[in-house]
Amino acid sequence: MANSKDTHACTLDKIISLCKRRGFVYQSSEIYGGQAGAWDYGPLGVELKRNIQNAWWKYMTQMHDDVVGLDGAIFMHHTTWEASGHVGHFSDPMIDCCECKARFRADQLIEDFCSAHDEKTEKPVDTMSHDEMKAFIDGKINCPTCGKHSWTDVREFNLMFKTHLGPVANDSSLVYLRPETCQSIFVDFKNIVQSNRMKIPFGVAQYGKSFRNEIIFKNFIFRTCEFEQMEMEYFCKPGTEDETFDYWRKERWNFYLKYGIPENQLKWHHHDKLAHYAKDAYDITYNFPIGFEEIEGIHSRTDFDLSQHMKYSKKDMSYMDQEDGNKKYIPYVIETSAGLNRNFLMFLCEAYEEENVSTEEGKEDFRTVLHLDPRLAPITVAVLPLMKKDGLAEKAKEIQHLLKEDFVTDYDVSGTVGKRYRRQDEVGTPFCVTVDYDTINQKKDDGSENPDYNTVTVRYRDSMKQERVALDKLHAFLVDAIKNYKPVVRADR
Repeated sequence: MANSKDTHACTLDKIISLCKRRGFVYQSSEIYGGQAGAWDYGPLGVELKRNIQNAWWKYMTQMHDDVVGLDGAIFMHHTTWEASGHVGHFSDPMIDCCECKARFRADQLIEDFCSAHDEKTEKPVDTMSHDEMKAFIDGKINCPTCGKHSWTDVREFNLMFKTHLGPVANDSSLVYLRPETCQSIFVDFKNIVQSNRMKIPFGVAQYGKSFRNEIIFKNFIFRTCEFEQMEMEYFCKPGTEDETFDYWRKERWNFYLKYGIPENQLKWHHHDKLAHYAKDAYDITYNFPIGFEEIEGIHSRTDFDLSQHMKYSKKDMSYMDQEDGNKKYIPYVIETSAGLNRNFLMFLCEAYEEENVSTEEGKEDFRTVLHLDPRLAPITVAVLPLMKKDGLAEKAKEIQHLLKEDFVTDYDVSGTVGKRYRRQDEVGTPFCVTVDYDTINQKKDDGSENPDYNTVTVRYRDSMKQERVALDKLHAFLVDAIKNYKPVVRADR
């Protein structure tokens, strides 16, 4: 984590300010005072989020021949969630202040206190019973809201959102907003095997919205009631789950390295207390300005899910292995589950830098820059006419039109070129193409041939270096630059 005394350090407040100022993220329903736990992704935010999602999808389904895709419905039969255990077990420990009535997650209350006071609990917080949590809170923690010290007992709070489909609210119309995307993969397992002739081992990937009625919302988009997941369930033969688990742990770790996250900013967290379905579980955590927090979980789920759905639905969920003498078994499952919103925040935090630079007058200044991988950047290339006049703007628009078929482009004519460069730096645009008089003038002022005719200046975001590129080679130049991009190695990393 950056030194808190460094005025140029990346902080969550700076990220929030940048997100609103440049159109990445807005508070939902802001004109009405805002809606807690909900956020709107603006013009640049949707592009960044879509690029992260596409990168994940490509990595999972295009780069792995044995992984296919699914887009399951948000609304599922309510028995789905009884079978999965969510109705009975999907809850967090909640505690209230008796004085101000503020509510907290008991485990997070303890973790935040320990972090602030450099204390440790006798055992991991996620393994503590309700009574142990209550005893620790009673012994040490005052209410963060009012400062008083009077607490209720710790009790479980179910995170499921209930609603009803149709005009009549009864048991038959009861549905839940899905708290995770993976259950549709399990429910459709047999359909996928039969329709696509899938052979064990194979995986099914899916991304989409999930909903959890969180006790508290905090840290911007990190914890919200509405969020997007990128999940993959990999079905394997019983007895092979441990090696499959290790394989996908390595694969998911390497994904983040591929897109520019330094290895020293990532850390594994092994679960001491496992979910009711799990044989083993690890989280990949990232060093946010708030500390190391989860961005993705890799879980060994055994055969729990398929077995439960077979029990509740009375449908055979077993797999006939033709390559093993038509042996029938319930496959084991390895799950990778990444939070798209958390990935979004991670890539912003990692890319953010306030860099000292020299002005044309020789004075020291700094620029805010997002060192995003060009494959993730919301704008790939900005086309900037040097001036609005003399046909430069028209030529720039022509070039933008030619590029936007294959790249996300921006056209900016407002202010000096230097100011426009800075704006593009701040939103992570890796390349700026400047159209100047050399681009459009075949002859120099003295009548001689202009060697820079039909060329443009390409400026690199990270180095701020510039070079002339012929217009007929510009497209190939950008493709090559993206392909060969090397992540910035920052001094604070």
